[in-house]
Amino acid sequence: MVYMFKYDSVHGRFKGAIEAKDNKLYIEGKPIAVFGEKDPASINWAGVGAEYIVESTGVFTTVDKASAHLKGGAKKVIISAPSADAPMFVCGVNLDAYDSKYQVISNASCTTNCLAPLAKVINDNFGIVEGLMTTVHSTTATQRTVDGPSMKDWRGGRAVAANIIPSSTGAAKAVGKVIPSLNG
Repeated sequence: MVYMFKYDSVHGRFKGAIEAKDNKLYIEGKPIAVFGEKDPASINWAGVGAEYIVESTGVFTTVDKASAHLKGGAKKVIISAPSADAPMFVCGVNLDAYDSKYQVISNASCTTNCLAPLAKVINDNFGIVEGLMTTVHSTTATQRTVDGPSMKDWRGGRAVAANIIPSSTGAAKAVGKVIPSLNG
């Protein structure tokens, strides 16, 4: 982790002090607890004073799965992806529907966070009868750097840096969840 933080391909070299010891990452002398657990319930969030957890692995995207963090002492979990069953909120769109009783919520996806505020303004002022969207996404961790087999589809196995790879998105469905009048 020290090497990855110190030498980042996008952000460049970190010039400050960084070291790892006692299951902590120290950046400029400030400790950050580091965990290496496959099961979120095994992480002692209460022991490090963490109350709000951002679940961004892409694995624990349902209320049941993300709730494992609560077993470790977290008070709230925010899923950084669309969820099949967690209440979904997008800033500037439907935060007024948030209730503090929710322990697990979804902040939708990056695409939904771009599309929903714009759709809300247009719909509120003019109405939307139907729509079509296109998204161009940067490389993600699940894409291949060189050609190889893909479990999803044949296009997904192409080298991402040398190809424009069509892919599906759930953003339109997620917009319908945060703006119910646009559902469908």
